[in-house]
Amino acid sequence: MVYLKTFKLNTEKLDNNNIYPYNVLKDKEPEVFVFDNITVLYGNNGSGKSTILNIIAHKLNLKGKERNNPEIVGIYPYYEEFVNKCRYELGENEEGKKFYKVPQNSRYIKSEEILYEIRKIQQDNILKEGYLSNLVKSGKSVEEAKNQMNSVRGEIQLERFKFEQDKYSNGETTMQILNENIEADNLYLLDEPEVSLSPQNQVKLAEEINEMARYLGIQFIIATHSPFMLGILNAKIYNLDTNSFEIQEWNELQNVKYFYEFFKERKKQFE
Repeated sequence: MVYLKTFKLNTEKLDNNNIYPYNVLKDKEPEVFVFDNITVLYGNNGSGKSTILNIIAHKLNLKGKERNNPEIVGIYPYYEEFVNKCRYELGENEEGKKFYKVPQNSRYIKSEEILYEIRKIQQDNILKEGYLSNLVKSGKSVEEAKNQMNSVRGEIQLERFKFEQDKYSNGETTMQILNENIEADNLYLLDEPEVSLSPQNQVKLAEEINEMARYLGIQFIIATHSPFMLGILNAKIYNLDTNSFEIQEWNELQNVKYFYEFFKERKKQFE
């Protein structure tokens, strides 16, 4: 399902090239983005893919949008001016009727959020294990220590944090966070969702995104430069490293070609 059909960035130029977000696009002449069920904004560091996602999130007033400092905005309202001059068109439902707004639970999920949740889970896990270990060292049985910790800190959530058993890896935690925050029939902007994922899990995530877009009525707009995600996603890819944000195939992208050449030069080491 396509909830957001098109988005046109503000192409106004300012004399001062250092003003954000104008400076991000100062040498670009982007065309209108026309979105599919899955659309990828590809680009190397500094290409503006995260900035563009946040601009879209602001324009649509999505949950997860980054907020600006109101004091700074009051003096230098460039960001709001830029966003206000962007334009978009919503898609149509299965009956051909225009959507009048994006679904209520649509959201912008940033890579920083995922990393923050991973660190929070890890820190909480360490604190719980340390507290439990101290109780056991004081002479209590493991069961007594667990019961005491429950009474002091509330439910221990052993399904998630099990003492003396394997914990979630960063990659598994990333997958869980995304799965818990994605619901059917919504629009999601994902900023580098592959963060902390192994190549195998990046492929798995891309396959899940394909399935969710196909069967759950979800539209994804994804910022990534992962060759593993790019090679698996059934997506339209905009190359933000080009002046006009050209649509390209995944195997035409510089980052993917680099991986290909890297392993090609070392082919004999795998034989």
